[in-house]
Amino acid sequence: MHRLEFLSQEQVKDIHEATLRILNDVGFVWTHKPSLDILTGAGCRVQGNRVYFPPDLVEDSIKKAGKQVTVTGRNGARKTLGDGNLYFHNLGGARDVYDARANQRRIATEQDVIDAARLLDALENCHTVTPFFTPRDVPGELMSLYMYRHSIPHTTKPLQGPGIQFGPEVKYALMMAEVIGTSAQNLTLSLSPVSPLTIPDHEAEAVIEMARAGVALALLPCPIAGATSPMTIAGSLAQQNAETLASLVLTQLINPGTSFVYCGRLGMLEPRNGLIWGGVELGLSSAATVQLGHYYGFSVNVYGFSTNAHILDAQNGFERGLNAVIPAMAGADELSGIGEMEAGVMGSYAQMVLDNELAGSILRLRRGIEVGEDTLAIANVAKVMDGTRNFLGQKHTMQHLKTELKMTKLAERNTWETWEKNERKSIAEYAQTEAERILREHEVPPLEPQQEKELDRIMAAAEKEMVKR
Repeated sequence: MHRLEFLSQEQVKDIHEATLRILNDVGFVWTHKPSLDILTGAGCRVQGNRVYFPPDLVEDSIKKAGKQVTVTGRNGARKTLGDGNLYFHNLGGARDVYDARANQRRIATEQDVIDAARLLDALENCHTVTPFFTPRDVPGELMSLYMYRHSIPHTTKPLQGPGIQFGPEVKYALMMAEVIGTSAQNLTLSLSPVSPLTIPDHEAEAVIEMARAGVALALLPCPIAGATSPMTIAGSLAQQNAETLASLVLTQLINPGTSFVYCGRLGMLEPRNGLIWGGVELGLSSAATVQLGHYYGFSVNVYGFSTNAHILDAQNGFERGLNAVIPAMAGADELSGIGEMEAGVMGSYAQMVLDNELAGSILRLRRGIEVGEDTLAIANVAKVMDGTRNFLGQKHTMQHLKTELKMTKLAERNTWETWEKNERKSIAEYAQTEAERILREHEVPPLEPQQEKELDRIMAAAEKEMVKR
């Protein structure tokens, strides 16, 4: 695949050098004493509430870090990020559910966590699953763990861990992973530092726990250009890179070789309301993030399906199409966001089905055009011209029909008359109907009873330790 490049190699190096200057000269707000002791022991200096990272230490940590990450499902399926393929996974952490049938939204519950995992398990182009919704009917301290616990029984695909904020969450997430045979080395956990350039004490503790366990860390900096990072894409990329590499240094000092997924969630400020802009700049910054991560040799995960849209409309389609295709053609290893709406605040079952369809088309786009003796088809053209003058009945046509065409299941491909007979249904209506069918019919192999009991035991222990009475 020919990769689109929006940055020259010199520009990538310029952003890297700017990142080193930010870490060495500007510093990172960091007050967690145990982790500061580790950093200062390696040559970092502290002044006030900031820690400053020497360039040599940063570059040495990049070299040491594991560059590929393999995630494993409970059926033994494995996906290795960085193996040359493009993988897709869903949005994680949506607060609201959009009901396409009723054209209304509602607050997500535990049942939505379960239903989302079941639906994603059935979608062929969702390669790994992340706990989708943040249920509001569970204790807040346990929300991330409940998301993971209720996803485990309802997919056999590789299940990536939830977003982590606190050290104890790491311990209990790993305990639950082990119930289904997933080791720390085959699980990713994510964490988002605070922009600009800040890591709270509880997050620093979580990074230490992840590094000690050897779990792959997918750090998710989420700067907003114009609000929590510079208005320029280049400046925000440098800051996002610094927010990523600061925690990377700590992980490699604790456990050299720990795997790292290079991620970026840079958004642009919508100046008219202060929200995140879902326009083409998001896709552009994601593509540049891909180039930066690949410059260091990491596998890269960025936003793909992203939009500000509240419903399944034209804005939704063109924003998520642009924002997925651009980083995909830049060579992303994994694209996030299946099912995402309203800049990540909301998700939809119908949207998950639609994105599965779009992901299939993007994978076809990445394959490009094969040119060879067979595909140039000169002999086939000659055969048709000497005989029937019709390609439909040729074996060559049947041999290449499935490889050349991505046959969509939802998009309208009929005449006006047939469309009218089908009650003028839209692609969104077809998607909602398909989502409902899958949730009625799709069955996921259940866990063993003792595994369910063990997960409940772990959650009870987590509640005892973490929930304040």
